[in-house]
Amino acid sequence: MHIATFLDEMEQLAPVHLADEEDRVRIGRVVEGVDEVRNVCCALDATPAAIERARTLDSTMLIVHHTPFYEPITLFQGYTARLLRPLFTNNMNLFVMHTNFDRAPNGVNRTLASLLGMSNCEEMPMGIIGSIRDPLTTIKKKIGSPLRVIGSVPPRSRLAVVGGSGFDPVLIAFAAHQGADAFLSAELKHHVALRTPMPLIESTHYNLEAPAMRRLAHDHGWVFIETSPEYSDRR
Repeated sequence: MHIATFLDEMEQLAPVHLADEEDRVRIGRVVEGVDEVRNVCCALDATPAAIERARTLDSTMLIVHHTPFYEPITLFQGYTARLLRPLFTNNMNLFVMHTNFDRAPNGVNRTLASLLGMSNCEEMPMGIIGSIRDPLTTIKKKIGSPLRVIGSVPPRSRLAVVGGSGFDPVLIAFAAHQGADAFLSAELKHHVALRTPMPLIESTHYNLEAPAMRRLAHDHGWVFIETSPEYSDRR
């Protein structure tokens, strides 16, 4: 496949206009390789291990959710060099879909809602609210990660879910106003937990977002590369 065709397909899958405004300079083809796209690989993060695995598969395109370049690069050394050197050496493209993929029809939050079996879903500015009947033990199994719970989650809840780091007090308040009974996301801060108007369920960043990248790879016949950190079970 030629790169132009690939980029058109990616725009249809996760249009740039869905991204947060400040995110739009960090998504798309952030590292330019060859124009022939073959043996596409997907990962949540562009780690040195993920890039090496893509290289062994003779891939010319690695798609990730998180850009490794949140700030302008002023030094080509250390971890940045470890990332960029093999990309340049092997003429590999790096493509990023971040907040545009969070909001995409088959993106992060929709995939998470589907994984949890949520019904009667409605969109939030970021994330989804839907009905769920499963107890926390089942939710934990479906997500595949430890859970930390603040408060008491009622059975058969209206659950707000935000893949990644979504414990924004404004978003939590919005979810409460929309009738959510509990809020599921990752990377909960102490001061947010103290002031929450509803029960909070904290999972890991990886386990809430990786399912969408796995689904993307599966749907297109691509290879998904695991980049999960190691966690111990806290529940």
